[in-house]
Amino acid sequence: MSQKIILIDGSSYLFRAFHALPPLSNAQGEPTGALFGVVNMLRAHLKEQPDYIAFVMDASGGTFRNQLDPQYKANRPPMPDELRAQLEPLKAIVQAMGLPLLCVEGVEADDVIGTLAKQASEAGVQVEVSTSDKDMAQLVAPKVMLVNTMTGTKYHSDDDVMAKFGVRADQIIDFLALMGDKVDNIPGVPKCGEKTAAKWLAKYDTLDGVMAHADEIGGKIGESLRESLTRLPLNRDLTRIKTDVDLGLAFDDLSLRDKDTDTLRTLYTRYGMNQALKDLDGKAGVTPEAKAPPARAQRIVAPVEPSTVEAPAGWSERGSYEAVLDEKQLAAWVMALSEAKAFAFDTETSALDPMRADLVGLSFSIEALRACYIPVAHEAGTQLPMATVLDALRPVLENPNIAKLGQNAKYDLHVLRRHGINVQGVRDDSLLSSFVLDSTRRHDMDTQAERSLGLETIPYEAVAGKGAKQIPFARVDIARATEYAAEDADITLRLNTLNVAELEQDPALLSVYRTIEMPLLPVLTRIEANGVLIDDANLKKQSAELSRRMLAAVQRAADIAGRSINLDSPKQLGALLFDELGLKAEVKTPSGAPSTNEEALEAIADQHELPRVILEYRGLAKLRNTYTEKLPLMINPDTGRVHTSYNQAGAQTGRLSSNDPNLQNIPIRTDDGRRVRTAFVAPKGRVIVACDYSQIELRIMAHLSGDEALVRAFESGDDVHRATAGEVFGKAPDAVTNNERRAAKAINFGLMYGMSAFGLAKQLGVERHEAAEYIALYFSRYPGVRDYMEQTRAKAKEHGYVETVFGRRLYLPYIHSRNQGQRAGAERAAINAPMQGTAADIIKRAMVSVDAWIADYASRALMIMQVHDELVFECDADFAETLVENVSRLMTSAADLRVPLVVDSGIGENWEAAH
Repeated sequence: MSQKIILIDGSSYLFRAFHALPPLSNAQGEPTGALFGVVNMLRAHLKEQPDYIAFVMDASGGTFRNQLDPQYKANRPPMPDELRAQLEPLKAIVQAMGLPLLCVEGVEADDVIGTLAKQASEAGVQVEVSTSDKDMAQLVAPKVMLVNTMTGTKYHSDDDVMAKFGVRADQIIDFLALMGDKVDNIPGVPKCGEKTAAKWLAKYDTLDGVMAHADEIGGKIGESLRESLTRLPLNRDLTRIKTDVDLGLAFDDLSLRDKDTDTLRTLYTRYGMNQALKDLDGKAGVTPEAKAPPARAQRIVAPVEPSTVEAPAGWSERGSYEAVLDEKQLAAWVMALSEAKAFAFDTETSALDPMRADLVGLSFSIEALRACYIPVAHEAGTQLPMATVLDALRPVLENPNIAKLGQNAKYDLHVLRRHGINVQGVRDDSLLSSFVLDSTRRHDMDTQAERSLGLETIPYEAVAGKGAKQIPFARVDIARATEYAAEDADITLRLNTLNVAELEQDPALLSVYRTIEMPLLPVLTRIEANGVLIDDANLKKQSAELSRRMLAAVQRAADIAGRSINLDSPKQLGALLFDELGLKAEVKTPSGAPSTNEEALEAIADQHELPRVILEYRGLAKLRNTYTEKLPLMINPDTGRVHTSYNQAGAQTGRLSSNDPNLQNIPIRTDDGRRVRTAFVAPKGRVIVACDYSQIELRIMAHLSGDEALVRAFESGDDVHRATAGEVFGKAPDAVTNNERRAAKAINFGLMYGMSAFGLAKQLGVERHEAAEYIALYFSRYPGVRDYMEQTRAKAKEHGYVETVFGRRLYLPYIHSRNQGQRAGAERAAINAPMQGTAADIIKRAMVSVDAWIADYASRALMIMQVHDELVFECDADFAETLVENVSRLMTSAADLRVPLVVDSGIGENWEAAH
C-alpha cells in the first residue's frame, strides 16, 4: 500500500471554523469557536493515521505577490479580534498534537502546500490537500487529490475538476487569470465569468492562446478582453501556486510526532474541550446511544463510533433567560441580533398546523446559555403589541446575511410568513443535521438535548398541562412561558453548533447536508405554501359511488356467508373464515391466531370467493375514509387549497414523506385509486403538469453495479424489461413474449428489494424451482449486479452502514443480529437503500434546481407537489410546454450517472390526466 501525506490549509480551516460556528467562549470569556472547529477536524484527520501530515498557515507580512502587484489583497478587511485571539492558542494545540506546523515568510500557505505536494507525488506518495480554496484545484494530478472542506467534494482527476469548473486542472491558473478574483483584488476581464472563461479555454487551450486570438472574439466581451491583454500575464503570475519554494525541509520530514500530553491537557482544560480531554486521558464517555436499551426496546443501536464532538463546559446546564416586555429591551435585543453572525430562533403558536396557527411569542438566542422570549399574544400579563415586535424584527429576520438556526425551521417559516415576515438566511436546522448524521435515531429537540447535552428539557405538558386539562399556550403565565420558550431557542443554538461540528468531520455527510438538505428546506416551504386545488364536488360524487359499492360488497358477503357479517370486525371474520368455512390459515398473528389482514386474505383468496369480496370492500373503504371523505375537510378556508406537510427527516433512506394529507399513498394501480387524482385540479386558464423519473432506481442499479449488459440496455433507449427478458431467455427482444417480459420486470424490480425465489414464484404464479431458474439466468447474464449485491452486503457488515452516490449514509442496526430474519432484512435494506437513497437525493437536487429556475416565472407556474419520483406543477396553459422542456432538462441533469436519466411528462386539466 502506498504512503500518504495530508496537507492541511490551516488558514482555510481557521476561517471556515470561525464563520461556521456561533460565537463560543470559555469560562474566562476567551473566544473558542474557531479552536473547537479546527481541533475537531484535526482529530478526525489523525484517526486516518497518515504517514505524513502538515498544518500550513500563512506567515505574517507580505509575499512576493505583493511585490508583483502592491494592490494584491489590498481590499481584505483586518482579521476580527475574536479570531486573532485564537491564533496563538491554535498553533500551540497543533504543535502539542504532534502535527508539523509550517509558516514560511515571503510566500503563502498555498505555495508551501504546492511545493510539498509536488515533492511527495514525485516520490510516489499519495497526497491529500484539504482546503476550501478553489485555487488549489490547479494542483490536482494523478497522485494529488483535493478535498474541499466546504462541500466534501473530492477531486481525484482532470475529470473531477472539469465537472466542477469546466476546465482541466492545468488550465485552472489561466481560468482564474481570465475571471480575476475579487477576494484577492485581482481584476479579471470585465464580465468574464466561469462559463465564458471555460469556453475560451476549451477553444484556445491556454491563456496565451486566448490572447493570441483576442481579435476573433466579438461583442463587448471581446472589447473587454482586448483592453485587458496587458494585465492578464500578471494575473497568471498571481494565481499560479509556486511549487519550488525553498522550505529547508522535505515532505518526508513531516512525520507525525509524539503528543505533548501535559501541554494538551492544560490547553484542552483551559478552553473547555472536554471530549478531547477525555480522549486524551483514555476516558471517552459513553453516549446515550451506546448504552444498552431497556429490555422492552425493539431498536438496536447502529454500531456507529461515538462522536468526538462534545459540548463545551457548562452546556449541560440550564441557561439564563429574559422576558422582553418593553421597548428598551426589544431595541437591545434587535440590536444584538442585527450585529450577530448567527442566531437561533423559535416560535410559540396556537396550533400544530402552521397554515392555521396564530403567533403567541418568539424566542431568540445568540450565544449558548442566554436567550430571550418575546410574548405577543398571551391573554394576561404585560407585553408589547405584536405589530411593534414584528416591525422591529422584520429587518433582522429578512436579512439573508445574518444566519438563522432552527429546529424544524420550516414550521416557523410558515408561521412568520403568514404574519408578514419572509425569513431569509436559514443556514442550519438541528432536525436535519441530526437526520444526516444518523437517520435511524430520533431527531426531536428533547431527545437530541438528552443525547448530546445530557440535559432534560422542559416538556410542553409541564407548562400547559396534560390531556383535557391542557390549556392553550396563550394562557400560560409569561414567566413560565419564558423558561420553556427561551430554552427552546438556547437548546436549538447548542444543538446546531454541535451537529455541524460533527458533520465537519465527515466531508461526504457535510456535503449532503449543505448541498441537498438545507437548500431543500425553503423549497419545501414554498411548495407547501402553494398548496393544491381540490375539486370537492368531484370527491363527493366519488364518495357516494364508493359507499354504494361498499354496501353491495357487504350484501354479496352476506349472500355468500348465508348471514349478515360485519366486514370491519377481524374477530367475526376470523370465526367465519376459519371456523365456519374451515379455510386453512396461511398467515398468523404474533399470538398465533389466524390473521385476517390483507396479506392473509390474499393468501387464501384461491380457497374461497369470500376473501376476495372482503378485500374489495376494504379497498373501497380505505379510499373513501382516507381520501374522498377526508380531503374536502382539509381545504384551508383562507386559501381554498389543501396544504400537505413534507417531512425531510421521515424515511431513513432520505425519501420525503408527507402527511395531512399523505400524498405518497394514493393508490395508482387501480382505477378507483387513479380516480382520486382527478380531483387534484388546476384553476381556470391553468393546467396540471406532471414530470416523473422513469425507472430511476433501476437506472441507479445500472450505475452502481456497472454491469455492461444492464448499462447497454438503458443506453440503447429500448424497453429495458424486454431487453432483460431477451438476455435471460436467450431471445431477440422482439421475440420476447408478454409473460417473459413480465417475469423480467418482476426480477428487475424484485432483486432491488431482496426478493427471494419464493417471493418471485408467488408474484409470477410459477413453481419455486422455476423462479429460482429465472434468477440464476438473470445473474448469469448480469454478473455485475450479482457482484454489486455481494460487495454491498460485505461492506454493510464491515462498516455497519451503506451509502448513496452522494454520500448519504444509512446505518443498519440489525446487520449483525443473531436473529436470521432481522439479519436478512438488514441485508435486503443494504441492497435497496443505496438505490432508494440515491433516487431521493436526485429528486431533491432536481427540486432545488427547478425552484431556482421557476422563481423567475412565479406568476406563471407553481411547483405544488412531490410524490415519489414525480414533481407536479400548476401553470398557465400557454406556458406548459416551456415548463415541461425546462423541468425535464433540470431533472435529467440532477445527477451524472453511467446511464441517462429519463423524465416522462404530461399535461392535463387534473393530476390523473397529466400523469
